[in-house]
Amino acid sequence: MRGPHNIWRLIRTGATFERTGAMKIALEAMDLPPRLRLAARVFGWPFKWLGYRGDPALPPITRALTALGPAYIKFGQVLSTRPDVVGEELSDQLRVLQDKLPPFPTEIAKATVASELGQSVDAIFSEFSEPVAAASIAQVHHARVAASGDDVAVKVLRPGIERAFRKDLDAFHFAAGLIELLSPASRRLRPSDVVRHFEGVVLGELDLRLESSAASEFAANTANDTGFQVPKPFWFLSSRRVMTLGWAEGIPLGDVDAIKAAGHDCNALAERVLQLFLSHALRDGYFHADMHQGNLKVAANGDIIAYDFGIMGQIDEYTRRVYAEILMGFIRRDYRRVAEVHFEAGYVPRDRDIDEFSRALRAVGEPIFGMDATHISMARLLSYLFEVTERFGMETRTELILLQRTMVVVEGVARSLSDHVNIWQVAGPVVETYIKQNIGPQALLRDLVRTVRVLGRFGPRLPQLAEGLLIRQNETPAPPPRRSILGSLGLVVLGAVIAAVCFALLRYL
Repeated sequence: MRGPHNIWRLIRTGATFERTGAMKIALEAMDLPPRLRLAARVFGWPFKWLGYRGDPALPPITRALTALGPAYIKFGQVLSTRPDVVGEELSDQLRVLQDKLPPFPTEIAKATVASELGQSVDAIFSEFSEPVAAASIAQVHHARVAASGDDVAVKVLRPGIERAFRKDLDAFHFAAGLIELLSPASRRLRPSDVVRHFEGVVLGELDLRLESSAASEFAANTANDTGFQVPKPFWFLSSRRVMTLGWAEGIPLGDVDAIKAAGHDCNALAERVLQLFLSHALRDGYFHADMHQGNLKVAANGDIIAYDFGIMGQIDEYTRRVYAEILMGFIRRDYRRVAEVHFEAGYVPRDRDIDEFSRALRAVGEPIFGMDATHISMARLLSYLFEVTERFGMETRTELILLQRTMVVVEGVARSLSDHVNIWQVAGPVVETYIKQNIGPQALLRDLVRTVRVLGRFGPRLPQLAEGLLIRQNETPAPPPRRSILGSLGLVVLGAVIAAVCFALLRYL
């Protein structure tokens, strides 16, 4: 499927941007040099007639992305949270992509519910509204469960959405391969791996049973988080194409005027959004990876309510510790330590100069401190970071893609609430708490206890493992002294590990 026929899809993408008038706006928003802008326009203009027409009632960029399909809409949703990158006007235009897309007919939604749950909508729900929100993949209806009277949100996938997404992903795979072929220097960024990672995330979003599971796990992890709510799923009313959650009543986080009118502290909300995200990522290793304004509300009591759990991020404990040390290094302006962590984790090839890398990181971090957030150009900062990674041969870390992307989105959400929020100052307490609990003697003790538990599970099998090792060495055609040495070495190493663990435990206990 990833053959040359995708060239047609890519040409139509450019043609659609030209036909809808989005090309000029996009090029200006990216602040490209005039020569590149001219080249893009000259290349796109001959194919203009091949582009999709889209909805003329929508602004140009929104019109182009909605015409191109769900994967492009997802991209627009990310940009909508970055007015500092694309400008206030374009950001406002893109915000309708979050939950205000044209809905599909309610009758189709009801038919999907009946087919998936095995009963008619009237038998399950005493009330079932017209769509209250419509996004790129699904739409939501407000309903009331007939048996219990619970207010719920019923999410229903768009008809044919699976095929549409696979079509877009197919083109993305082709484009990534083409980029790697034509630009060998781009291979360090692993565009094909990035697309495969994105594919796994998105295809998971197309199975609402997985989203129900994510909502349940996220709710359990965050049950004790002050000022945060997660609606819980109704499992008996959920399936692959239908999901039912408790109804979340509140003001959309994107409606800043309504939030202020209700008496909520926007600056406090901005700080809480950032701190909650960091807490979930570092403490739990499991975080909401689609935290734009369309997926967040403010409850009457000031709590932040999160919903839409189709895209969740997960990072292992080692990566969390590395990430926390990097953040802490930036917060403390200890660029040498940030550089050392990059080298220790293998993010930067060891043949590069650590002092030079440290100085490059200082040039990234220093402009942030002591400045009001409104004076920091994230577009320029991200551009410089890209130059640094390219210069030092850093490869794209696919396990960090969602984390990095969500960090950008969350900061954009926070800044839409308060122009003066500074991510580094707000992040400090959360990262410091994590560092104290997870890097140092306490963490070492926990790691050793886990090691002993693993050894304990294999304890009864250790004699058999040792005997098997000796037998295999005896069956190997090698001189007898060598067999004896290897067999003994295996037992010595095993014994040394156990002894070291026990000694460390006695020392700390």
